[in-house]
Amino acid sequence: MQYDVTIRFEGMPVSEALREDIRRHAAKLWQLAPRMLSCDVAVRHAEHRHLHGNRYAVHVHAVVPGATFEAGRTPPKDQRHADVYLAVHDAFEAMQRQLSEHGRGHREGANLDVERLREEDA
Repeated sequence: MQYDVTIRFEGMPVSEALREDIRRHAAKLWQLAPRMLSCDVAVRHAEHRHLHGNRYAVHVHAVVPGATFEAGRTPPKDQRHADVYLAVHDAFEAMQRQLSEHGRGHREGANLDVERLREEDA
């Protein structure tokens, strides 16, 4: 199945391997939130350092009916995000948490509505 994923590489060369990794992560989001309308991903160098390596900032924007979610942050100082694949993983993991919480809230809300309707019928 084809999903609407927009991937931007800002201030860095395009990597087909990284693009494929991002698509794989996005496909997992669609499994978690099948009603998701779009997923936009931006990957960029967080800083331009020559001696100690660059850290990457990955930003994920997802739209589901009635809600919009943002994940991604300034990379930590510990050089963990000097590995772009790790930065992608962390951003998508944060997005998965948000979508899970959103889905859980909708299910709980639906259960409350069903219980309220049952009480009204009684």
